[in-house]
Amino acid sequence: MADYNRSDAGQGVLFVVATPIGNLEDITLRALRVLQEVDLILAEDTRHTTRLLQHHGIDTPMLSLHEHNEQQRIEQVRARLEGGAKLALVSDAGTPLISDPGFVLVRALREEGLPVVPVPGPSALVAALSVSGLPTDRFHFEGFLPARSAARRKRLAALAACDETLVFYESCHRIVDSIDDMAEVLGAQRPAVVCRELTKQYEQVGSGTLASLGEWLLADDNHRRGEFVVVVGPEGRSPNDAEQVDEAALRTLRVLLEELPPRQAARLAARCHGLKPRVLYQAALDMKPAQ
Repeated sequence: MADYNRSDAGQGVLFVVATPIGNLEDITLRALRVLQEVDLILAEDTRHTTRLLQHHGIDTPMLSLHEHNEQQRIEQVRARLEGGAKLALVSDAGTPLISDPGFVLVRALREEGLPVVPVPGPSALVAALSVSGLPTDRFHFEGFLPARSAARRKRLAALAACDETLVFYESCHRIVDSIDDMAEVLGAQRPAVVCRELTKQYEQVGSGTLASLGEWLLADDNHRRGEFVVVVGPEGRSPNDAEQVDEAALRTLRVLLEELPPRQAARLAARCHGLKPRVLYQAALDMKPAQ
């Protein structure tokens, strides 16, 4: 295994650098230093990244790396790293590779043992989760759903049984149709949050059910502008569900867990006490193994 060693001054390295998702001040001191000191920045859109660099007084050379040329850039990047160059990879916003280019390059470099180092920072999905008020202990990040409704509904149907919070990215062109499909497939009363233009001037965070959020989007044209993160909570579960479980049900669950796996124990305890299995399943996961 090859790991980057700071003492090896002659070794090339690719830094994967997270950049702001909106507010240009949302960047770490380390990220600024890396972008200033590397020999070259690989940018998804050099015009977009130029605005960030100019704002912070950085004049490092750039080279485009996006979904259409990523495969072709691998040899060029590899040669520079083998020659001892320090490079930085950035996307237009947030953490590279998260619904953005970079995976093909990073995989190729890692397979050859070339150093790839994270410089963590902003991520739209984490920002949305942090203000959603929905369960964050376990979540499923889906990224962008298919553009066509039939394919989108098929994918949502595959996610319908997931008992984790779901996180989606969506564009202004499809946000209304996507929310409508989510309400249809996942349930109109599922708790959800729509985050619009996070960290930007017109940031909004709307919460409610999928049905009410669909109405909110249609109530004002401005609600449909910008970039979106949609967070959908698990069916029948709120952040305080564990506290709402009857103590008698918890006692039954503890006994069953001594003999059965969590999912089966939760199903039987729920049947005995008239509760939803998902609630008791979460309680089972939260319980420490019996001593």
